[in-house]
Amino acid sequence: MTTAALPPIAGREREILALMRHEPPQVLHHARLDPERIRSGFACALHMHQPTIPGGAGGELISHLQWMLEHPGEGDNHNAEPFAHCYRRMATLIPELIAEGCNPRIMLDYSGNLLWGFEQMGRADILEALHRLADDPALQPHVEWLGTFWSHAVAPSTPIPDLKLQILAWQQHFAALFGDEALRRVTGFSPPEMALPNHPDTLHAFVKALRECGFRWLLVQEHSVENSDGSGLRHEQKHLPNLLVARSSSGEVATITALIKTQGSDTKLVGQMQPCYEAMGLGRLPLGAASIPPLVSQIADGENGGVMMNEFPEAFRQAHRRLAGEGAAEGDGSTVALNGTEYLDLLAAVGVTPDDFPQIQAMGQHRLWQQVGAAPTPQAVDAAITELQASDPGFSMAGASWTNDLSWVEGYADVLEPMNALSAAFHRHFDPLVAADPAVTRSEPYRRALLHLLLLETSCFRYWGQGTWTDYAREIHRRGATELEALQPIPAAR
Repeated sequence: MTTAALPPIAGREREILALMRHEPPQVLHHARLDPERIRSGFACALHMHQPTIPGGAGGELISHLQWMLEHPGEGDNHNAEPFAHCYRRMATLIPELIAEGCNPRIMLDYSGNLLWGFEQMGRADILEALHRLADDPALQPHVEWLGTFWSHAVAPSTPIPDLKLQILAWQQHFAALFGDEALRRVTGFSPPEMALPNHPDTLHAFVKALRECGFRWLLVQEHSVENSDGSGLRHEQKHLPNLLVARSSSGEVATITALIKTQGSDTKLVGQMQPCYEAMGLGRLPLGAASIPPLVSQIADGENGGVMMNEFPEAFRQAHRRLAGEGAAEGDGSTVALNGTEYLDLLAAVGVTPDDFPQIQAMGQHRLWQQVGAAPTPQAVDAAITELQASDPGFSMAGASWTNDLSWVEGYADVLEPMNALSAAFHRHFDPLVAADPAVTRSEPYRRALLHLLLLETSCFRYWGQGTWTDYAREIHRRGATELEALQPIPAAR
């Protein structure tokens, strides 16, 4: 694989970090919404992903979407072209509704794997649609892109040094496709699988990396968080912004605003626009010294399943047409569609700040901090985790995700151990080189090794169980390890 064939996932780290430190462009003044007149709001996000697999004719790295198109007779591969249509259809739906006088909103979360796959396949039809959604000034008030990990990694079981690499890789790829100004508007983050770490050091590193990379807020699953006293979120609290507090084992604290994704069958809820209709039954809530509209937030696969492939477009049209008919286009005492950053900007406009938000933490941390006591240290945290797991086999520091029925750790040592080993080898070789010369990240050896590391962390190699998918992981690990072994060893320090 030549440098030209590699995705643009490295080489601009310093530029991107500097870019994202600047205040993002404001689009609120285009939105025709008065925060004092809105009764309630809803925010829907579409998550799009296809993994990269070593499934080409010669074992080449290709998109799983390409593999589906090349093997139409296997499984549900006949859905490949309908999936492709789903990836581009919002570029038709949103302008259509705007032309009708509606004021639609949608948030989009596309993995780096998927974006690279479109490029590899030469799908100009999809890329041109996404360009319009990212760059057309007329659509910017209506479409919000969310950041994510480049290769759909599961945050709680991703090696801590790789969390920021995943984020920066996605940012660099997005900027390469749609421009730096489009990236500056990306201030919300959608974690793959809605997976939130609850180990203090992993969560702290995750939140710290998000903030350093310019993200303002994070979408979290309702059951993955708790209040500081260990209680679950109150009903009305699920419809308010919360402040996620991440404290490390050594006492360092990082925070980020969290919008709560409520529980339920994701594709059916978004596919039938349930968040809209739930929001219609809600009224304004007190927060700080203000009265604000509550927000119902949901995310679903944008292409996967019959509801999303077939029912969603018409349900999306009907919901927004109904809102327009009830005066919601002007936010006149009605329920309105909102995007995440827009909602937070509306609250800021009436004087609400993150200091007013309820504070939450990752699930299980109340028990941990009670066990640790007032003076946390890494040793005290490790001891507390060991003691809690010994007394309660159900206590876990593996984090939580959109499903309680699937572990991303248990039974996957054959994926996780090679993943951790490859990560350690990558950082052992490259971290000293990058520290001495940041331009190393532009080199082909760095980019090739990073690509295999990021790909190995893709959740699909565990989600789909043992067999073909874990074989894919083993092959990616083999190639990544071979890449690193072929590099010139770093001279030992004298």
